[in-house]
Amino acid sequence: MKARILLMLALILPMAVQAEEAKEGKEGEAPKVSYISLSPPFVGNYGLDGTAKLKVFKADIALRVTGTEAAAAVKANDALIRNQLVALFTQQTNEAMSTVEGKEKLRQEALKQTQQVMNDETGKPMVEDLLFNNLIIQ
Repeated sequence: MKARILLMLALILPMAVQAEEAKEGKEGEAPKVSYISLSPPFVGNYGLDGTAKLKVFKADIALRVTGTEAAAAVKANDALIRNQLVALFTQQTNEAMSTVEGKEKLRQEALKQTQQVMNDETGKPMVEDLLFNNLIIQ
């Protein structure tokens, strides 16, 4: 009987050590970076300054996050992020949307507002960067 118990322990112990080593290997790995596309693209009017010409934008946006927790949190707060970004885009002027500098400033402000939304909802900014995959204005 003692021999069987010793044999079972001898067989089980290496598996426990391997499981612990696998766990340590995962802890030592760098967190996974993800790009989350906000779909569908943002489409709307901007620059409502009283002129008769209708100004339209279309923006394909991706958010860069690190780790599965951050990706899940961003997906869970997608509607709130979209609402904040739509409000930001509609406030833009034609001058701001038609220059490279203006678009970069808009990108940085969109990132700041997205991080603020995540900070308010989760206590952490979570989003590391905001990228325009495509930004079309007419």
